[in-house]
Amino acid sequence: MQIIDKIRESLNSEGEKGVTELADQFFVSKQAVHLALNQLLENGEIEKLGRTPKTIYRIAKVQKPLIFDSVSQDDDEYLRNQFLVITELGKMLDGAEGFAHWCKQRDLPLQKTIEEFKKTKAKYESYYNKMGIINGMEKLSNTKGFDEIFLDDIYYLDFYAIERFGKTRLGTLLHYAKQGQNKFLMKILVDEIREKIKILIQENDFDAIGYVPPTIRREVQLMKFMETQLKINLPKINIQKISGIIPVPQKSLNKFEERINNAENTFAISEKIKYKHILLIDDAVGSGTTLNQISGKIKRKGIAEKITGLAIVGSFKGFDVVTDV
Repeated sequence: MQIIDKIRESLNSEGEKGVTELADQFFVSKQAVHLALNQLLENGEIEKLGRTPKTIYRIAKVQKPLIFDSVSQDDDEYLRNQFLVITELGKMLDGAEGFAHWCKQRDLPLQKTIEEFKKTKAKYESYYNKMGIINGMEKLSNTKGFDEIFLDDIYYLDFYAIERFGKTRLGTLLHYAKQGQNKFLMKILVDEIREKIKILIQENDFDAIGYVPPTIRREVQLMKFMETQLKINLPKINIQKISGIIPVPQKSLNKFEERINNAENTFAISEKIKYKHILLIDDAVGSGTTLNQISGKIKRKGIAEKITGLAIVGSFKGFDVVTDV
């Protein structure tokens, strides 16, 4: 019996296995196992799960194919720009294929739901300015609880989620990139926001930039990744996150006053140079307290005359708490 037949039989009878496990079981090299597995993958007999070095293989589950051939090319292109789903198995699907998957999970008719999605998205178009970004200053100014508004402007590139359909494309990318510390998704995210940030900078007179530091230690930090990939040619102000024995993320706090207190007492600014206009970047705007309180610290120290806040995503209903990013 050839190695490919032995592997097929093993996966059929004993379930999922890794390369090392199969090599040890049949006393062959890992290279031989890889060759056999690649052939089985090409034949569609098995599927690969996980990422190197934690990769396993199993017999492919037969699934009913998604039917989305009837979707027009225009609708498919629209969905590729506006919709993204990460499946429960970690596959990234966009366009008609992604939307068909989303509809299948909810037992919804595909074409009718596409039209409903387009109508829902159209309701939000008035919120985007000529640069294609959302001005959140009016909402921030009307939010009760602030003793003072220190931000001069606040923008976000998209809403985090919309009614019925949940997370937007950017909201989905941000959520899975940050929570999974996934550089692949971070790269896609940065590539998608780069042009809008470039336009915002061109339209303003920023002479410095600041990035809101994270609270939770991660091996791969989204904000640091953004900083290195965007390569914005502006002086960077130093913002530090100072925590107690137990770090408490802003997004874990549900009360507005708790968020203000957290932001006011856990961020420190150490900067001697004075600037006219600083761009302050965060990943998500929930209550708006982080950007506003950091701005207050900057202005009280006389570091900047004007501060514009920018987030990748923000909440739609006022400045509700965005808790899961």
